[in-house]
Amino acid sequence: MKFAIIKERKNPPDRRVVFSPEKLAQVQKQFPEAHFIIESSDIRIFPDSAYKKLGFTVTNDIGDCDVMLGVKEVPTANLIPNKKYFFFSHTIKKQPYNRKLLQAILEKNIDLYDHETIIDQNGSRLIGFGRYAGLVGAYNGFRALGLRDGLFTLPKVETLPDLQAVKKELDKITIPNIKIVLTGTGKVAYGAKEILDYLNITQVSDALYLTSQFSEPVYCMADVMEYNKRTDGKVGNKAEFYQDPTGYESNFMPYAKETDFFIAGHFYGNNAPYLFTRQEAKHPDFRINLVADISCDIDGPVASTIRASTIANPFYGYDPQTEKEVEFNAKNAITVMAVDNLPCELPKDASEGFGNMFMEHVFPAFFNNDKDGILNRAKITENGKLTKRFAYLQNYVNGS
Repeated sequence: MKFAIIKERKNPPDRRVVFSPEKLAQVQKQFPEAHFIIESSDIRIFPDSAYKKLGFTVTNDIGDCDVMLGVKEVPTANLIPNKKYFFFSHTIKKQPYNRKLLQAILEKNIDLYDHETIIDQNGSRLIGFGRYAGLVGAYNGFRALGLRDGLFTLPKVETLPDLQAVKKELDKITIPNIKIVLTGTGKVAYGAKEILDYLNITQVSDALYLTSQFSEPVYCMADVMEYNKRTDGKVGNKAEFYQDPTGYESNFMPYAKETDFFIAGHFYGNNAPYLFTRQEAKHPDFRINLVADISCDIDGPVASTIRASTIANPFYGYDPQTEKEVEFNAKNAITVMAVDNLPCELPKDASEGFGNMFMEHVFPAFFNNDKDGILNRAKITENGKLTKRFAYLQNYVNGS
């Protein structure tokens, strides 16, 4: 089987890759029957020469490969018919901006495997860049705090070589006496938690957080059943909530009244209650003045996230009274960090981590008859049609 590490062509440029040269050499050793071709790229974090040095062929012609391994969406003009493709397609939530991409994939008889749909038997995602989104998102939040309040100056993550360098910068700063709430308990939230713990910020329980003031910075991790509650007053159930969140309402306002800095690291499901609304942000007791929205759902569960920001310009302000965007350091504004491609800022570490997961969870399936169903569950299209699991996308494909 012949695999291609494809060039990333989406704009803005993404420097990440599925396998670093060193990881690919490990994969090659473990699976000698696999053959790898590297599509030449001038933007990849690892240069062509690094792959050549380890004996891999680097070329512009990948037409005879069977499986194409990429990170971001492939422009429709660059899709090669009758191949298997792996990348983040951003189609499974019926994203309007990628309808033409899925249509082209079907027209070109491509088997699409979305990294986001690679799950185990329990439905848990096996690979992704979540940890790195959390790491960079939390760092960016502190960077905004330092700039806005004139406390310290942190460089942009994209100017630093790796995570070790990021942490060295954090060694130079002192966090003021603030209260931080972190939502979520997945890879994103735990990535953000890494930064909080590295800064030696004390973690406290929800009960203590909501009822006490401190003389040092503290944070709490709020799970979905802490910031949501049943409308009938009964005890909530997490599995029930994920299955159907109707009958639940937000219980986030007690946190909003006690929090200075909110790190949104949760996954937001369809029809779940908003964490806080524009109206709630107007409340005189609403205390949050800084939001690092790693989840970045626009105009949704976090009312201050009215647009995605960019790596070039990561911060903006949200005025709760006018509901308009203002300068990030404007008086009485909520400072917002809502970059939607955070792992791009840490391409080396993110690529190495992703490659580890792909090698462990996905690659063996190519050579063991997919005994655990990894590839079968992840496949969105086959023979020019949607697979049974993704048949719900048909009306999206049809444009209706």
